[in-house]
Amino acid sequence: MATGILAAEIAIYAVPPVTLLLGILIGYLAQRSGFCSIGGFRDYFLFRHTRLLSGYLALIVFSFLGYLLFWILTPAAMEHFFWAFEGDPSSPVPGAPAGLAPAAYLLFSVVPGFLVGLICVLLGGCPIRQTVMASEGNRKSAFFLLGMCVGSPVFAAFVSRWIVLLMKTLGLGA
Repeated sequence: MATGILAAEIAIYAVPPVTLLLGILIGYLAQRSGFCSIGGFRDYFLFRHTRLLSGYLALIVFSFLGYLLFWILTPAAMEHFFWAFEGDPSSPVPGAPAGLAPAAYLLFSVVPGFLVGLICVLLGGCPIRQTVMASEGNRKSAFFLLGMCVGSPVFAAFVSRWIVLLMKTLGLGA
């Protein structure tokens, strides 16, 4: 029992520096490579260049591998990692807030994802690229970051509640 408590205390102190180091590494790599997920699709569809798109695909693969690694290391913390393959697909997503059906979370992903993609195309880059460009002194990107930092809590505090009520009214709740 004592080793479990010791491991939890070590994790509490290890997470912030590891997160900071990974953030610095990812930021450095994003700045040096010119990483942009939206730019990757743009370059592929317009010019058939795959350099930026391969970075985006690598991000997806390594994100999944990272989640898989954490699932192997701490199965209790990620007990519903493969929830889509467990049980009835119309049941609420385990551990997710609001108790909505998977169709509601799919709508939560697709519609805002489309809107973010549209905004990023109009701005000329994805949020990661905008963050890098803001750190390089681009004012338009700095305003984008400011809007993202203000808009996220506003959405979480107010708008998401209305969307959850709408989804439950449409019958997509548990």
